[in-house]
Amino acid sequence: MTAQRGNTRSGRLAMVVAVVGTSTALAVGPGSAAGAKTTAAEPAPAHTFPTAAAAPASRAAPAPATPTPSAPLNAAGPSSGNGPVPFGAFLDSGPLGVARMAQLSRWLGGTELKVAHTYLPGNHWRDIAGPPGFLHVWAHWRRMKADRMLVLNVPMQEHNEDHVSDAEVRTLLHQGVAGRFDQYFRVLAERLVHLKVPDTVLVLGWEMNGTTYTHRCGPDPQAWKAYWKRIVTLMRAVPGQRFRFDFAPSRGRDAIAWTQCYPGDDTVDIIGMDAYDQPTGLPFDEQVTEPYGLQQQVDFAKAHGKPISYPEWGLFRNGDNAAYMRRMLAWIDEHKPVYNTLTDYCPHGVWSCRQNLRSSQVYRSALYGRTEQPATPAPTPKPPAHCFRPGLGDWVAYWTGGRLCLRRR
Repeated sequence: MTAQRGNTRSGRLAMVVAVVGTSTALAVGPGSAAGAKTTAAEPAPAHTFPTAAAAPASRAAPAPATPTPSAPLNAAGPSSGNGPVPFGAFLDSGPLGVARMAQLSRWLGGTELKVAHTYLPGNHWRDIAGPPGFLHVWAHWRRMKADRMLVLNVPMQEHNEDHVSDAEVRTLLHQGVAGRFDQYFRVLAERLVHLKVPDTVLVLGWEMNGTTYTHRCGPDPQAWKAYWKRIVTLMRAVPGQRFRFDFAPSRGRDAIAWTQCYPGDDTVDIIGMDAYDQPTGLPFDEQVTEPYGLQQQVDFAKAHGKPISYPEWGLFRNGDNAAYMRRMLAWIDEHKPVYNTLTDYCPHGVWSCRQNLRSSQVYRSALYGRTEQPATPAPTPKPPAHCFRPGLGDWVAYWTGGRLCLRRR
């Protein structure tokens, strides 16, 4: 099971657009990537957020403030324990993804996103080694607070979405086992340590049980497992690292049973799962009980003494499915994964997709104002005397909380 690929996740470019007069800037929805392939133009955003000051349309999102030097790194990362499960959302692979996290937090009534999630581009080996400047803004965000977590999806092969044949995949896997690609993973590990994010969670070779990626397992499971072990071993050998490696298949059997790709407890720290609401008509209960589904993931992880995660989840084949959203959030609360990150671009998301309003209301209600306990949303305050509220329609009023303020002249 693989989510929509029209919006390539392996790289996106920040974009900010100035709108509404000359004094108000509004950040827009997902953009496309520099150097990444895109097959279709992305839709206009479903909502807008006022910023503190106008920004030029050609400038990317600003860099975060300088982190507090005394904030230590948390070797274990945030722990769900008995409190809220650490969560985030995939909002963009580039710097705009970091900027949008603050916007999503405001929409959730101040609930803080503890997890940042991005993807290394899989076009060329130089991308997989960590392109210069790509990781800096994400590392900057992670270092701001000790209880934050950076999750980085790492392709195991270049040309990762180029529909490479099974025969070629098999050859590449054997080359990987022989050490042909070692240098790129060693450089990536060294760069992450240099950026002071040695505790990054690495989702290596995600959705390996499917057919989409060149780093898939099906053509030669034994070689795939040996290649995974080689990558993990050499990255763990870099001084100063504290990486955690997340084995994250897609939910269900897909092209091969994901259990056949499991490389072993010695090189896996977390057993994840990418879980989207598909195929069409499949109820949530069957997503739980199907072979290689949600329950089998939980049981398998327990048998191997590993925590679980949901690096990707969201809507897909069943439209605006509020029941799925409610059940998946309850599943996450019950099973306490190390982290979960919602995929928030259409059709999967609830923040940036106007067609998913009912699911959006469920998600927002569940997480609004959440610290140790869920909080009741505060009433909308009256506008200051110097403001007026334009009539933007129910949808925009919903997303902005009715708080868009334009200065009276």
